Amino acid sequence: MSQTKKQSCGIKRREFCQAVPAAALGVFSASRFLGMKNFFSKEENMAKKVKEVIAKVISVKGTCGNGHKVGDVVKFTETKIEGNLCIHALYSMLPKVFAMMYNAQFPWAKNPDIATHPCTDAENPVVFEIKRIYEG
Repeated sequence: MSQTKKQSCGIKRREFCQAVPAAALGVFSASRFLGMKNFFSKEENMAKKVKEVIAKVISVKGTCGNGHKVGDVVKFTETKIEGNLCIHALYSMLPKVFAMMYNAQFPWAKNPDIATHPCTDAENPVVFEIKRIYEG
């Protein structure tokens, strides 16, 4: 039996995780894979490691079926989720949380470390502020 040698495409895991969530949201630039500077990111933020991403309820219109209230907080880390969050909000929010965990930048955001996200219930919308918290 012959051993096959694994081939690497030259992309590091963390760089790939930073780029792929942004691609899913339509803001990916091929420059990351070509070795050029990605103009969507700020170099000082890329050097920092995200400790956690926090989703805080900032508004509720109507009656939330899960009982979310303004001020409720859910914390996301690379290994766990702390707090109460309905499955529908979680499902729709997870791509954005994952992207923020790996320093994705949203060019339309006023603050690169804060994004808003509405739940999927159009009759009783809950709006979350998603914020990344850096280590140190």
